[in-house]
Amino acid sequence: GIKFHLGVAVQKTTAHKSKVEVEYKDLSTNEVNKTEADIVLVSTGRKAFTEGLGLENIGIELNKQNQIPVNGYFQTTAGPHIFAIGDVIDGPMLAHKAEEEGVAAAEISKGLEAHVNYLTVPGIIYTHPEVASVGLTEQECKEQGMEYNIGQFPFAANGRAKALADTEGFVKIISDKKTDKILGGHIVHARASDLIGEIVISMERHSTAKQLAHSFHGHPTLSEAIREAALATNKLARQM
Repeated sequence: GIKFHLGVAVQKTTAHKSKVEVEYKDLSTNEVNKTEADIVLVSTGRKAFTEGLGLENIGIELNKQNQIPVNGYFQTTAGPHIFAIGDVIDGPMLAHKAEEEGVAAAEISKGLEAHVNYLTVPGIIYTHPEVASVGLTEQECKEQGMEYNIGQFPFAANGRAKALADTEGFVKIISDKKTDKILGGHIVHARASDLIGEIVISMERHSTAKQLAHSFHGHPTLSEAIREAALATNKLARQM
């Protein structure tokens, strides 16, 4: 039920007594349209905060996005003893991504092996219901010419969700058609941020959808919806 207007630019907003009128322009046709909303949230994006750090004094040149270039070990052009992680380097600006990079950089500085798997960084939108995803989307699979299976299961058919009176949303799992390896997972539900971790772990361990589906899940729990979606990738789902 969410409609997206892509490739448009907001021109102005006008607050009325109970509504906000939003005027926006289609950037491809220059056509101006209007819509009404209850609330307008302005979110214009973020950029790396690298100004005033004196990076030029140690020989670090920023890229076009004002980010600090690093190699595969988070080392900068200033030398192997100067590291950079988190929001000042390339990648999603997420706290959990920065945390893993920080741990990896510290371990590398001590001569230990470390690695950050960027394919399993979960993204979460803290709305209601929440939206959480990890790995590839169906669109990305198509763009890469991959053959894939999809398993989807609604929380409306989940016993715990019914007991909580919170049945809005679903779980969607994408697996490789040949190997059954899990390629991505997407969850829409009030507890999506808590549930996505199971799919992250499964992908980290290179699990197949069948392996996830054949593992025990307590009943009744919200996590059963993940199992059912995994079953559905092989057309084995059943309603709980």
